[in-house]
Amino acid sequence: MAHAVEVRGVSKSYDNSIGLHPTDLNIKQGMISGLIGPDGAGKTTLLRIISTVMKFDTGNVNVLGYDARANYRSIRVRVGYMPGRFSLYQDLSVIENITFFASVFGVEIKEALRRVDDIYSQLSPFADRRAGALSGGMKQKLALCCALVHKPELLLLDEPTTGVDAVSRREFWDMLAKLNKDGMTIVVSTPYMDEAARCSSVSLMQGGRIMKTGAPADLVQGHRGDVLAIRTSQKFATLQLLRTHPNVDHVHTFGETIHYTDRRGSIHPDDMLHWLSDHETPAISAELVEPGIEDVFIQMMLEGSHDQ
Repeated sequence: MAHAVEVRGVSKSYDNSIGLHPTDLNIKQGMISGLIGPDGAGKTTLLRIISTVMKFDTGNVNVLGYDARANYRSIRVRVGYMPGRFSLYQDLSVIENITFFASVFGVEIKEALRRVDDIYSQLSPFADRRAGALSGGMKQKLALCCALVHKPELLLLDEPTTGVDAVSRREFWDMLAKLNKDGMTIVVSTPYMDEAARCSSVSLMQGGRIMKTGAPADLVQGHRGDVLAIRTSQKFATLQLLRTHPNVDHVHTFGETIHYTDRRGSIHPDDMLHWLSDHETPAISAELVEPGIEDVFIQMMLEGSHDQ
């Protein structure tokens, strides 16, 4: 399968910090690829470089067959980019924003609305409302419409679901799935580990580096050791105590539970319950669960900190 994006040895430094260490990445055509990691991981820097709105210090970038340094104009007309911060015109209405972006790309408004009909149909009741007065979920849909009016081959989305409610997040990912089914290649960055499951491939990022790239299922299979989910009424105290366990590999909160991985590879839930009870911090329950992307990410992050 051909690559929509090829990144080779690309790095970026700011005045007093490194935004991206030398990085290699291939993004296949027709896939949803995720850049997963916390704030400061380098996701935004990498997306801006791929979109050609940011220069890079070293390396080479090829997007849709074009060199990012020499042919950035050819790339820009073929790529849709939705930045993390809402950047449309707040004082313009929904339809005025779409009309403006359609004119920038030389697309008639009727054709632009036809291209984004599935999404615009949810916005049309608010067509005359100013963009600044829309809810977070509606702003998200409007920004997506404006990124799609020129029918891009590659769609780049920088943390598009940050700050929106769970329902809007799910609806947005359903829209991305439909766009991808219609043949569009999508690269999306997110701090939400659960969204990794909606991607064909994910790159786990931390500190300006890509720690690992692969299909979500393959990454999860690479997790070492069983994961024990512990429920307790004394969450903070239990978390602190588990960090002192003589065989702890890593431990972190996960929703209403605490996830614990033992460096011996496995531990019986009853043994952990007894150990906690012996240390005067009894737990309500402990059970073995399947590891998730968040468990994999934390294990890799800790391994990386030990290597440095």
